[in-house]
Amino acid sequence: MSHQSLHSIVRLGAALLVFVLASPGAMTEGRETIYLRDGSLIQGEILKRRADDIVVDLGFTVVTIPAEEIEKIVAAEEEQPAEGPAVTGGDLFRVAPRQPEQTVRENVDRCGEAVVQVRTSIGLGSGFIIHSEGYVVTNHHVIAGEHKITVTMFEQGDRELRRVQFDDVRIVAINPHSDLALLKIEGADGRELPTVPLGDSSRLGQGQTVFSIGSPLGLDRSVSQGIVSLKNRPLGGHIFIQSTTPINPGNSGGPLFNLRGEVIGINNMKVTAEGIEGLGFGIPSNILIEFLKNRDAFAFDARSPNAGFRYNEPPVSPTARESTE
Repeated sequence: MSHQSLHSIVRLGAALLVFVLASPGAMTEGRETIYLRDGSLIQGEILKRRADDIVVDLGFTVVTIPAEEIEKIVAAEEEQPAEGPAVTGGDLFRVAPRQPEQTVRENVDRCGEAVVQVRTSIGLGSGFIIHSEGYVVTNHHVIAGEHKITVTMFEQGDRELRRVQFDDVRIVAINPHSDLALLKIEGADGRELPTVPLGDSSRLGQGQTVFSIGSPLGLDRSVSQGIVSLKNRPLGGHIFIQSTTPINPGNSGGPLFNLRGEVIGINNMKVTAEGIEGLGFGIPSNILIEFLKNRDAFAFDARSPNAGFRYNEPPVSPTARESTE
């Protein structure tokens, strides 16, 4: 393959498939990591730095990378080991070191236990654990008007999943406008719960593979896969990630993952018109991060008349109804 052909591959963003070469700990002195704007990365020795591009030795060949495709370059001594501890992104959520992509199946194995079912007296949805002490994210509409909430986690056993149910769950913060809610499992008995990291939704690109884990129609731990149709679809004054990932009632509040196992969206709604498929929408993870960072502004107060509890209309006698007509 000529250098020109390899140059074209990099420009098309296919470097993700062929250039994630170094295994954890394999970085040697002189090798650097080049992060591309499409979210992929290349590891190699930089031979030349020019105004419009750089020349990188991959060990078995040399490629030229246009400067406009490069987000940043990190030297080997500055790079955090891939197997090292996660980088904390906030007091409740974490951002993992950038990892090579894995298959959906591999990601389900490493992320699945942190995806939970959220059930109330009138319905159910999905959610995901962001902190080991039991902080769970879901949609506000999943728990709106409810105060008795059950969270079910699915632990992977030797041959089957084990259901672990938590009935002592409180509402920490809600934002009906953004349709986000933060819950806290109080009955975890000190156990450290599995978590998933949050990703940067601004890095998404059209055609990028994404997948979802949730409980559509109550079917536990269902996995669906699709692609990003548009990362910033405006609807009703809000920005959503539009994807072809199939979602159904019960998926609401569940995570939309990239192939690095990062949550880049929260499943929110779908178009249900007859004959139309593949129009699902999720709340970008960056909006969730702002909600979590400012959760004190959205703190849930059960005493507030705007707390989200439903207040049924009082019964009206026929005589009273006639007097008001």
